[in-house]
Amino acid sequence: MRIVPAIDLMEGRAVRLRAGRRDDVTVFSDEPWTVAASFVAAGARLLHVVDLDGAFAGARRQAAVLTRIIETAGAPVQVGGGVRTAADVDTLLALGAAFVVLGTAAVKEPALVQRLCREHAGRIVVAVDARDGRVAVEGWTETAHVSALDLAARAAGWGAAKILYTDVSRDGLRKGPNVHMTAELGAKVAIPVIASGGIGSLDDLRALAAAGVAECIVGRALYDGVFTLEEALRC
Repeated sequence: MRIVPAIDLMEGRAVRLRAGRRDDVTVFSDEPWTVAASFVAAGARLLHVVDLDGAFAGARRQAAVLTRIIETAGAPVQVGGGVRTAADVDTLLALGAAFVVLGTAAVKEPALVQRLCREHAGRIVVAVDARDGRVAVEGWTETAHVSALDLAARAAGWGAAKILYTDVSRDGLRKGPNVHMTAELGAKVAIPVIASGGIGSLDDLRALAAAGVAECIVGRALYDGVFTLEEALRC
């Protein structure tokens, strides 16, 4: 299982939220590009970067910081947060992003995301962010009338490169990932499913790997020093 460190950006800093709540934020660094470089030096082969300001505002806000991370990280970067238009996708790919993550747009403008999956084959990741099985959009502040399983199936049909599944209620809390739902999604679609949200121990990583999950995003546990990236990579 590939371990992918997460870097969440807010006001130019590397932060982590608890359960997606904007008012429950911990700042970890004023230099996110340094954090990115340290993860790569520790063995990361892909980074997951999210523009939280963009996710809440519906428009990208961290262009300068994203550019610096992409240019200096030394590894491919997967970018999401506030990506709503074809122009957003084109801009991020032109900056050098390896993958672009779309979430809200997949629910509100499915025809657009389907076209982008076709035009940028192998580069579009569809985020399935869910709370109690229902997809959350607009920075996780709204719940859509679509299930996580249905959205994942649609995205696979569109030609998405990967599904990024996050159990919003667990994100940033280190209470353990939703292994059952992640595995269920993986069994339903023929593309890789990335696990995200709630990972708090090396045993959580082992459980995901045992369930056949191909890729896993890890955030707060690394920042809190619960385990190191090197330890995670050895699981």
